[in-house]
Amino acid sequence: MKALFYDGEKLKLLDIERPQIKADHALIKVTMAGICNTDLEILKGYMNFRGILGHEFVGVVEEGPEQLIGKRVVGEINIPCEKCDLCLQGLHRHCRSIKVVGIRDYDGVFAEYVLLPLKNLHAVPDEVEDERAVFIEPLAAAFRILEQVQITNSQSVAVLGDGKLGLIISKALSFSKVNHLLFGRHTEKLLRARWTATELSENFKRYDRYFDIVIDATGRKSGIEQALFLVKPEGTVVLKSTIADEMTINLSKVAVNEIKIIGSRCGPFTKAIWALKEGLEVRDLIEAIYDLSEYDKAFERAGKGSLKVIFKMD
Repeated sequence: MKALFYDGEKLKLLDIERPQIKADHALIKVTMAGICNTDLEILKGYMNFRGILGHEFVGVVEEGPEQLIGKRVVGEINIPCEKCDLCLQGLHRHCRSIKVVGIRDYDGVFAEYVLLPLKNLHAVPDEVEDERAVFIEPLAAAFRILEQVQITNSQSVAVLGDGKLGLIISKALSFSKVNHLLFGRHTEKLLRARWTATELSENFKRYDRYFDIVIDATGRKSGIEQALFLVKPEGTVVLKSTIADEMTINLSKVAVNEIKIIGSRCGPFTKAIWALKEGLEVRDLIEAIYDLSEYDKAFERAGKGSLKVIFKMD
């Protein structure tokens, strides 16, 4: 099979043996896979990953349990050991020996085939096309915020970032009837966000300590500083950005203003699938679709701050 391999220095499209099926796993033929900001950060050294990149996908089961053969599926990215103290406490996403698809110690989905544990798989309803199903993993991560933070109608909410992650978070909030203001640096991207109110980031200074909840999805070092400026005393900042570079931040404002900071990562696939089945539209976030052989063009475009760039497997 063809697979996009990262050797720590550069990407290479290789011909390698397809994974061999094993117990409690399924071999999946990938049909579509999306480039995430985390993939771009890996190319800068994040997680020190070596292997096949990619973790957002939809595909068709070719080998595995009979009832799954031919079914379209998506897959959760965390593969815990199920044995460590954190797993035994139910904290599987934070397993001490965790493997993460395309991110840590487990080959990803930028390939013609991927092998995944059965427990990671979710069936895709017929109503959800591949072009929407490929968004299930990031959409689930967006819905994770609403599991962690109880938001009432009386609270003011801001989302920082008009990139792929910021826009999909904004869509998840709007679908959940959470009013919010989306800040971004690109007028053309903000014009796409017709579902909510928007504001250019250059104007954020007028919102000093204004919001009860601020969600940082900028993917930039400056994002947390902006969030701490915007959030009210005793408010909440939710961090969704994963950045390879080290950051130096003055946290005195956190103590003085008694701000809560919540890290937020993977989320509920069932909620994301349900939202798409109910009509949540995400295809307007697709900017370009490439064949895997065009990986250099795809990553170049994704690295320029584009919206979602997707690989469509032949």
